[in-house]
Amino acid sequence: MKVLYVGEIVGRPGVYTFKKALNDLKARYPHDFLIVNADGATGGNGLGRSHAAYIFKMGANAITLGECCFYKKDLTENLDKTPYVLRPENLNPQAPGTGYKIFKFRSSSGDTEKIAVAVFIGQNGFTRLHANNPFIALKHFLENLKKQTPYIIIDFHAQASAEKKTFFYSADGLCSAVIGSHNRIQTADESILTGGSACISDAGRTGSFQSIGGCDINSRIREYITGIPDWTKDAWDALELQGVYIDIAKDGKARSIERIKMPVKKDSNAV
Repeated sequence: MKVLYVGEIVGRPGVYTFKKALNDLKARYPHDFLIVNADGATGGNGLGRSHAAYIFKMGANAITLGECCFYKKDLTENLDKTPYVLRPENLNPQAPGTGYKIFKFRSSSGDTEKIAVAVFIGQNGFTRLHANNPFIALKHFLENLKKQTPYIIIDFHAQASAEKKTFFYSADGLCSAVIGSHNRIQTADESILTGGSACISDAGRTGSFQSIGGCDINSRIREYITGIPDWTKDAWDALELQGVYIDIAKDGKARSIERIKMPVKKDSNAV
């Protein structure tokens, strides 16, 4: 089982980069299942309904979100109708959408397989979204999933590296991989823990590499000087798709995890 995870898509440049890199991505990293983090795909924060449908039609099997999951009203009102889009699992049960799903698909060998994809969000640093403690029910949650499939991927959307590392070790041996997201900076600490779970603190982002978190540099500088947020200007310099490529054995344990950094050339008419 080979799983490809695309780091957080940021803005129009990120969507463009994903589309432009897709053919090369499939050729270089043949995969059975594609997960795309799109928490910043629409305007740099959140995911709109049209972008969700567009990313899905391009080939994403599952789309994961984080603290921006409810920022776009058109998607929030239709989350129950878009089962391939996952918001954090550890929210109030009355929140729209779902935090995990067991997907059926046909593998490259021709067999019908099941894979579980789940999203959890950390508790440090998020002020606009209030989540339950992700550690309390984690073991019980994963043990129930393992009864249905050995292939389990978790997107852990968190800000503090210490919380991410603690979560990795808490989930080790109970899932195939835990992929860190949110910081939009790819880390170089990919590893397979002793229990067989692959992990990385942050898979990175898809969009402008020469930017601040995928956003326009000068706009972010002005925000720190004036205190006025400005998300109106895209960053198009040094486009790059980032992510991870994970090989999983039949018992659900990871055999390898590889970081992906794929530069994309911008066409003259892209902006």
